[in-house]
Amino acid sequence: MRILFLGDVMGRAGRTAIAEQLPRLRSEWRLDFVVVNGENATSGAGLSAAHAKGILEAGADVITLGDHAFDQKDMLQFVETEPRVIRPLNYSKAAPGKGARVFDAPGGRKVLVAQVLGQVFMKRAFDDPFSAMDAVLRAHPLGGMVNASLVDMHCEATSEKMAMGHFCKGRASVVVGTHTHVPTGDAMILPGGTAYLSDAGMCGDYHSVIGMDPAEPMRRFITGMPKERFTPANGEATLSGLYVETDDRTGQASRVVPVREGGHLAPSGPHL
Repeated sequence: MRILFLGDVMGRAGRTAIAEQLPRLRSEWRLDFVVVNGENATSGAGLSAAHAKGILEAGADVITLGDHAFDQKDMLQFVETEPRVIRPLNYSKAAPGKGARVFDAPGGRKVLVAQVLGQVFMKRAFDDPFSAMDAVLRAHPLGGMVNASLVDMHCEATSEKMAMGHFCKGRASVVVGTHTHVPTGDAMILPGGTAYLSDAGMCGDYHSVIGMDPAEPMRRFITGMPKERFTPANGEATLSGLYVETDDRTGQASRVVPVREGGHLAPSGPHL
C-alpha cells in the first residue's frame, strides 16, 4: 500500500497548497491512502467544518486533529457526523468524536488511523498516551484486523515521539510526529517494520515562525510583551510529510521517504 501523511496544515497558505497539489500527488504517486493533520488549518488555530470538507474534497482519506482540536466550535458537532475526522485518543473522555478508526482502502484493504497527544511540555495534562495506544493496537493487530496502521503522535518533545515509535514498533506500520511544524531528518524503518519520523513538519509558508507571520512572534521574543494576535504567514506553502510503502500481508513498512513539495524547502519525495 502507498500511504502519504501530511503534517499540520497551517492557515490559508496550507489549505491552498493542499487544494492545488494533493489531487496531482494522488495521481502521480498512485497513492492508496492519504492522512492529513488539519489542526491549524483555520486561522492557525483549529479546524472548521468548511475547511475540513475542503481538505477531504482535495483527496484526504482521513484528517487528524491535535491539542487545538476544538478551537473552532463547529468541530464539536462536525466530528460526530464526519467519521473521517479523528480527534486525539487521550483527549477528555467527554470529548465528541473518536481517536481511532478503521478505514477502507482500495482492494478491500483496511487501515487503522489513530492519534494521541503527548504529555511533555504540553500546556495541559492529557491521559497517558502509551496505555491508550496500547489498547488500540492490541485490538487491531497487523496482518489480522488491518492491513496497515498509522499513528499520529502529536506533541512537543522529540524524546516522547521517539519513545512512542519504539513502543509501537512491529505493531504499527507508521508512527509519525506532528505539532512542532519543523520537519526532522530521521525518517527510518524501525526493527519490526515500523516507519518512523519525529516530525512531519507543516503544510504552510516556511518564511515564518512555525507558520506564523514573523512580526508578532519576534516582538514577543525580543520584548517579552504581546501587542497583536498571531496571524498565519500567507506566502507559498510547502507540503511536508512522509511517504510510506507497506506490505499488505504483514503491514510492515518496506520504504519510507520524507516529503517536501513546493514552497521554500529543498524538495523531497518518492520519485526524486
